[in-house]
Amino acid sequence: MVTDHPSLSASLPYGMHLAGAALKWLAVCAAFATAPAAAQPVEVPSDESIELQEVLIDEVGVQTWLRFRFVAPYIARDTGAVDFAQVGADMTYLCDALAIPYMAQHALDGEVIVISLADRVTEFGVSDPDATQFFEAFRLSNDTCIWEGL
Repeated sequence: MVTDHPSLSASLPYGMHLAGAALKWLAVCAAFATAPAAAQPVEVPSDESIELQEVLIDEVGVQTWLRFRFVAPYIARDTGAVDFAQVGADMTYLCDALAIPYMAQHALDGEVIVISLADRVTEFGVSDPDATQFFEAFRLSNDTCIWEGL
């Protein structure tokens, strides 16, 4: 459950919130320019349109993981037009073209960037056996996303 920390959230951009003490992560429903990012479709190399659902900042051990979660109906099991092998270029593109500028814009830093695609809105950390989901992890090197293969 994401809860608002009044003293900190007022100073965070675009409605970042603090979560529970065990898993310190921030939900960032942020924007590019002035409109909410979640409302703006993103075109990817597969010529499909997806939307940014949320960005989570997650402390995993001693590392900070930035999780960029997208809704991509085109990957649905029953009606989807592509499979995991075909969306790899989309995920790398999202890391390079969206995650890196987003991190710079919001002064975010992390050791691991996770790009996830789901065919529907899903709740982070909650199992949804009906949802199709793909994940890729990247590390930054010279402002380029390098596939981590975790």
